[in-house]
Amino acid sequence: MTVLRRAAVRRATPRRATPRRATVVVASLTLLVPALAACSSDDRAASSPTSSTPTDELAATRERLAGRYAHYDVVAYEGDAMKTLIISYGFTDYEVVDGALVSTDTFCFSEHRSDQPISVQMSDAATQAIRPVPVPVTVTVRSGRAGVARPETPTGIGVRLADPANDPLPTDPADPRIADDDRDGNPGVTARVTVSPELAGDIYLARREIFAYDVDEQADGTLTGSVRDRSEQLIIGATDPVFLTQAQWTQYPDPARSPIILKPVEGEWDCARLRSERDRLFPPTPEVDW
Repeated sequence: MTVLRRAAVRRATPRRATPRRATVVVASLTLLVPALAACSSDDRAASSPTSSTPTDELAATRERLAGRYAHYDVVAYEGDAMKTLIISYGFTDYEVVDGALVSTDTFCFSEHRSDQPISVQMSDAATQAIRPVPVPVTVTVRSGRAGVARPETPTGIGVRLADPANDPLPTDPADPRIADDDRDGNPGVTARVTVSPELAGDIYLARREIFAYDVDEQADGTLTGSVRDRSEQLIIGATDPVFLTQAQWTQYPDPARSPIILKPVEGEWDCARLRSERDRLFPPTPEVDW
């Protein structure tokens, strides 16, 4: 799995008043940023035969899983006026540290799809600003195949939080905790929203990224499963006041709509290589069809 703001822009010619429908849809866009997510690890922990799996088999499985994986995930959301998909691309690196398998996730680029004629664009710099902390994952073995459960690691994006899991997000762009993580000269991280040729602009966000995932090993070494996202964000600025309305989104409950695929790749792969190999590695970009 890889986050929107603006100050009002005065136009030279009068503009028609924004229809209420457009205003509602624009408000709904405020949570449309690359999000990473995953299913809770509780179900796996409860159902997997971890206690009966020999320690040496678990250790060997962790060593076998270690390496770099090309990362593809989709998070499906629903709001009052719109359905949307956030598709994120990057890398998951597994490393054995003191007997535990530790996951480090980094992100490269992202895409957005919705059931409305609306475009949301995140720069690669904004997507790459998503840097969850490395975390030990739970490894289980069933019939010789591995399962991996990554827990949540709340992470601030566009903001520096002393307690990332519990500190409230700031609402003032002048708050000293706000950080220009995508280095574009604006507070927080920026997303470009286009509703129509006449209604477009940037929004600036402070975000708490909260995601987890469960994946199962396939015969070719690919890890597949589903993701869950509980991320939060606030708009702290925008180039047009119409984009300043906060909105709430929920993840669509069908886990099949929020898949994750981790494909083993060579350790020297970078974002440029991932972009060039995207179509070979992963399925076509999904559309909102529910």
